[in-house]
Amino acid sequence: MRKFFGTGVALITPFKKDLSVDTEALIKIVNYQIDNGVDYLVVLGTTAESATLTKSEKELVKQTIITANNNRLPLVIGIGGNNTQAVIDEIKNTDLAPFDAILSVSPYYNKPSQDGLYQHFKAIATSTDKPIILYNVPGRTAKNMETATVLRLANDFKNIIGIKEAAGDLVQAMKIIQHKPTDFLVISGDDMITLPMVLAGGAGVISVIAEGLPKEFSDMIRCGLAGKNKEAYSIHYRIMESIDLIFEEGNPVGIKALFEKLGLCNDTVRLPLVPATNQLKEKINLFINQLNE
Repeated sequence: MRKFFGTGVALITPFKKDLSVDTEALIKIVNYQIDNGVDYLVVLGTTAESATLTKSEKELVKQTIITANNNRLPLVIGIGGNNTQAVIDEIKNTDLAPFDAILSVSPYYNKPSQDGLYQHFKAIATSTDKPIILYNVPGRTAKNMETATVLRLANDFKNIIGIKEAAGDLVQAMKIIQHKPTDFLVISGDDMITLPMVLAGGAGVISVIAEGLPKEFSDMIRCGLAGKNKEAYSIHYRIMESIDLIFEEGNPVGIKALFEKLGLCNDTVRLPLVPATNQLKEKINLFINQLNE
């Protein structure tokens, strides 16, 4: 699955001031990613505010991205949740032809045991032939998917091809990389530790900040994958502050403020999220001005 090496970006859903989906801005954002060298696009993940989108809005977002992409980059679709059967039903009722893989988040809120996590993903994996990328993000789900569970799934199901590992735990990521099957992808879901994960043997990233700084972040990942450590860390330290900034008041609040600065969309989010404060916007604007000097 070489198509998932490198930089994937978790696309936002831009909204107009009336909170409707801004398809024109979404098209601009897709082209911005492609023009600046990212490797694949992730549709309707957490960063897309999927939890606040209606079924018809999700379809609009999907079709807008598919059309704008025009088969230029691989596409990954987010389909996950804490009701296993509902996830399976959504997979079966979704036209997956335009997509190269499914990104499926670990169940949130329920707090299942490790065997419960295994059985959840076993049921999903056996319901489809589509490649599946697991998504471990305990900061949102309240439950870490442990290394042994990830490796068990990786070894038992051929269509579970990788994991977006966003526990923020470099040691855990390294243990998965050390013991994984050869062709299993360990993809960073934490922008700040992406480079050390790549240098340790990871496949790349599904990133938020790369959506705002696609050229810089993609260049960093390519250097990392090529073993050009010095060059990669030079880029990392140049953009590192932006990672803290975009998550300071939550995601996608920060990345939308950055996009507003870039002129790609406005900063509108849907409740319970609220737009970035003026203080954060000032810091983001200053960072972008200095980066471009």
